[in-house]
Amino acid sequence: MEQATSNVVVQPVDKAKIRGIWKVALILFLVTVIEYGFAFTMDAGMLRTVIFVGLTIVKAWFIVSEFMHLGHEVKGLIYSIILPMIFIIWLIVALVNMEGAAIKDARGIVDVEQPATEHVGGEEH
Repeated sequence: MEQATSNVVVQPVDKAKIRGIWKVALILFLVTVIEYGFAFTMDAGMLRTVIFVGLTIVKAWFIVSEFMHLGHEVKGLIYSIILPMIFIIWLIVALVNMEGAAIKDARGIVDVEQPATEHVGGEEH
């Protein structure tokens, strides 16, 4: 029968690694806070989407770099992994766009522009 151990201690304690983990967690937290700041303060639109996707890519790169140790490898290996991934993502986006347009055409769906918001009354409170 297994016994649970509650007093696991890592020996030796490497304070530099622990400090690095907290630094990475803090950076990811700050980028996430910035993302949520943009998400909840900006009006919906292309700029907000671009900012949100850009910050998400930055977070993904940082996670892959630090937790998957890709950032510590030689540049040739990094490029051999990143460049095919860029083309695969580009292919997926292109295929989704083409298939989405084909489905919209098949169903007869027409894009409707949203009317601009108009303030009535002219006074601000």
